[in-house]
Amino acid sequence: MNFLAHLHLAHLANSSLSGNLLADFVRGNPEEEYAADVVAGIFMHRRIDVLTDNLPEVSEAKTWFRPQTRRVAPITLDVMWDHFLSRHWAQLSPEMPLPEFARYAHTQVSAILPQAPPRFVNLNEYLWSERWLERYQEMAFIQRVLNGMASRRPRLDALRDSWTDLDQHYPALEEKFWQFYPRMMAQAKARTL
Repeated sequence: MNFLAHLHLAHLANSSLSGNLLADFVRGNPEEEYAADVVAGIFMHRRIDVLTDNLPEVSEAKTWFRPQTRRVAPITLDVMWDHFLSRHWAQLSPEMPLPEFARYAHTQVSAILPQAPPRFVNLNEYLWSERWLERYQEMAFIQRVLNGMASRRPRLDALRDSWTDLDQHYPALEEKFWQFYPRMMAQAKARTL
């Protein structure tokens, strides 16, 4: 899962959106640095990552990547799941339009920015002003996201080429998303994530 899915599942679980978004920027035990609700959100994010990586649907999707991009398949798929969530938001969360959810999430996350790591603060400058959550529905934007990650981290350069795998398997990936994401939504609502 990437930013949108983590925020969405956190919202459904009534968990800290701030903690769920912050989690990738925090190493080790966060309990001494953040409020209890933020810490709970960080731990929820980590559980979701482990769960998602081990789903049979996701494991199968990873095998569809070519040998030269298979190493970055988990990262590429995380971004792609956000694409499908953004694209099908009205069907999955009709109670709140995506632009309204993005404003709500922005307000929630902004509260922790003063004590957040600089890299997280920097991410937030772009995430909200460039409307990433809404733009995930554009495949051209997904390609831009993957290229951006590859540019910032040279060891992930294969992300640039993973675009071809997404394009080739788009309908099958969308089918996999529909197989597991509604189940995760139900788990979030039941607070079992």
